[in-house]
Amino acid sequence: MDELLERVRGALAAEYPGAPNGRVRDVPDRRAVRWYTTTGLVDRPAAMRGRTALYGRRHLLQLVALKRRQAQGHSLAAIQAELAGAPDEELATVARVPQELLTTEPPEPQPPARPRFWTTAPAPAAAPAADRPAAAPAPEIGAVALGGGAILILPVRPSAADRTAVAAAAEPLLSLLAARGLLDAGRGPHTDDGSPS
Repeated sequence: MDELLERVRGALAAEYPGAPNGRVRDVPDRRAVRWYTTTGLVDRPAAMRGRTALYGRRHLLQLVALKRRQAQGHSLAAIQAELAGAPDEELATVARVPQELLTTEPPEPQPPARPRFWTTAPAPAAAPAADRPAAAPAPEIGAVALGGGAILILPVRPSAADRTAVAAAAEPLLSLLAARGLLDAGRGPHTDDGSPS
């Protein structure tokens, strides 16, 4: 990253009036580059070698273009709207980096440019098909709390009488589950409507 920041400094040495106010650094530091990366103003590193992040030509163009726009008084939000995901040609036009700073760099794998999804109109919504069958309503389901945390889920909502009959019929199953330690001993009996008492 230090080499990248040095190249940014070299690229801004010519034709750079500096930031219009004292609150913006002329050359970003490591922390600023990381923050620009998290906000999408600068792409993530092209690769990692251990704990060392590798940056390429595109990163240089992004940082210099960003600083030039800041020097013109643009806000970071406006710069992000203009340059996030911009192609290299557009970044090169804004950045005006001297050619010698671009050609001395060894080629590194470049990450793909982030798409500028907000600048593309959404696809038209598909017209509803007249022959498409209407969606069936979701079936209503019901449950009977059997005690000890066991719940029987049914494809219909049972009546109170159904709940009582099912709970009585489930006694042998509950005894087996309790004997095998498969029930929650701390859970008390449940009411007929399935809620804990």
